[in-house]
Amino acid sequence: MTTTEISTLAGYEAFAPSLLVEKVGAVHVVRINRPQAFNAVDEALHHAMTKIWRVLLNDDDVRAVVITGSGKAFSAGGDMVMFGRLIEDPVARAHQIAEARVVFTEVINFGKPLVSAVNGPAVGLGCSIALLSDLVIMGENAYLADPHVAVGLTAGDGGAAMLPLLIGLTKAKQYVMLGDRITAKDAEQLGLAIEVVADDAVLDKALALGERLAALPAQALRSTKIAMNMHLSRAALGVLEYALAEEFVSFSTPEFQERVAAFRAKAK
Repeated sequence: MTTTEISTLAGYEAFAPSLLVEKVGAVHVVRINRPQAFNAVDEALHHAMTKIWRVLLNDDDVRAVVITGSGKAFSAGGDMVMFGRLIEDPVARAHQIAEARVVFTEVINFGKPLVSAVNGPAVGLGCSIALLSDLVIMGENAYLADPHVAVGLTAGDGGAAMLPLLIGLTKAKQYVMLGDRITAKDAEQLGLAIEVVADDAVLDKALALGERLAALPAQALRSTKIAMNMHLSRAALGVLEYALAEEFVSFSTPEFQERVAAFRAKAK
């Protein structure tokens, strides 16, 4: 089934077309849906990401969630046209930074099981969503990356806050400061992904995990997840506040502005 054939579930129409929601068996599937742009995050998608978690949490029919990308990417980073607008408009930039904080806190506090089916590049916010998920399945050609520093931005909305807690400070510095890709094989060895499968099997494997999670006693699963995520949230949130404030400043630096201009010129 192609994304153009998916009718988003009743109650989730406001998130379309940026996010499409369907139910497959007992699992709710959220698709990041800008395939023509490799699911790069623009303003509409970013805003949808701030709102959908609360709706899913309050929907009694939702027992487990799988998030994936339409097409060949999970989410290939921030949209360069959007970055250009944020450079020029500090008010819009402040709003975007505030939303980034909301996305992070909503996902880390999301009280239902969340599986990321990483079907291609997961970059920037896409990488953060995967890191914040409970379980991650990756295609053999997929990868994670946080290129904030490489493009001139403080790593504000995920990598600097989460990776040191998940893989240790030294390895985290390699991937965040240098922007190196975390291949699917490396992600599995580092404990970021629980399994690597063929690219065309990622969603099916994630759905099977979702079915197992949906069948577990809901209160026991929810409270256990919340308890375990306290290890992360208590350590990460202070880092997040500092990093996001510095990311706002980064938009005004010539290094970032030059890189955005170069990316946009190359795209044209």
